[in-house]
Amino acid sequence: MEEDNSTRYPALNEITDNPFHLLENYSNDSSMLTLASGFLSDEQFYIIHLIIIYTSQLINICAIIANSLSVAVFVKLGFSEPSNISLTALAICDFTLAMLLTWSNLCFWLTYHNVPLPFHGANVSFLTGGDHWAFLSSTVAWITAFISFERCLCILFPLKVRRLITPRGTFVAMLIIILLTFCPSFFMYIRYKFVWEFNPYQNVTILNTIPVNSEFVILFEKIYLVIYGVIQPLLAFLIVLICTVLLVVQLRKISFWRLSVTSAKRQRVQPEEYPAGSSSASGARISPKEESLVRKVVAIAIIFIVSYTPICIMIICYVALDEYNAFGVYRRLFVVSAYITSLGQPISGSVNILIYYKMASKFRSVFRRLVRLDRQEQERHELK
Repeated sequence: MEEDNSTRYPALNEITDNPFHLLENYSNDSSMLTLASGFLSDEQFYIIHLIIIYTSQLINICAIIANSLSVAVFVKLGFSEPSNISLTALAICDFTLAMLLTWSNLCFWLTYHNVPLPFHGANVSFLTGGDHWAFLSSTVAWITAFISFERCLCILFPLKVRRLITPRGTFVAMLIIILLTFCPSFFMYIRYKFVWEFNPYQNVTILNTIPVNSEFVILFEKIYLVIYGVIQPLLAFLIVLICTVLLVVQLRKISFWRLSVTSAKRQRVQPEEYPAGSSSASGARISPKEESLVRKVVAIAIIFIVSYTPICIMIICYVALDEYNAFGVYRRLFVVSAYITSLGQPISGSVNILIYYKMASKFRSVFRRLVRLDRQEQERHELK
């Protein structure tokens, strides 16, 4: 006899407006319903979902460890350099992202295995984890945009910008970005509220969330999601992309300038391509320290672009397709793609520490002392 999925997945199917609900369809379009039925069965949905969750948890652990070490190193380095402040803010946000994803994954895993919880795993974790993760992703995007834009200005207008980019100014900029991008995530508590409901499967009262369906709140949510869920992340991504292209072009000019100087046998002549006093010439003659920092920022930005592109594609699909959301015909595809795209940023956060270690000698030195690599190498050398 064929197994009834409603008994196999009772914890997820108990509330019909649950984004993980599998048995009901909310579309009135029969043609779309027929098309969507062949996408993912219940079995395929959960197998893919669980594989992604296990993979995500492993990546999240790596991101938590990596960003914890990055913050510890930057604290030891101090914050006299503005770049250390912005990179520390980036590491803290990446750490928090990984923690939120870990919480959401854990709640879903426990719900899937029918572990009794004092709250509704999927709904509560969405409001306390997934929602904040989405907004914090935008915060990471804007911090990366700020870092890239600041490096562009430092190369194009070095004499003017260095007076403006100070540790205090960078700290204030980080606070403003967090206030404008992450703090609005708490507005979702206007749209949803916590309630105590009786759960017949556990025979206990558990904490759950329900939507507030007043016309004003629904209109507020639509405007709110367009601004903070669509416009804001896409604009940040565009700024990072443009600034990264400008930085790469400038690095190529720097390499050409160095090659011209070498071919001129170290004579003190101004390459013809860069007239004296031009911004290109001043940019080409940046110090090796500045050039190393630019290369580090370019590497961070490229990794961010690669990891954030799937999120931007998902946002565009969410806007373009009416049924591509947590409650539409394509909700299974939406949930799976959301989990897959969420893997990008923990990976990015885990890889950043390798960039710092490879491209920053001070970071590498403090990191090695922090994890006692230098002492271990010295002890091995003494034993030999």
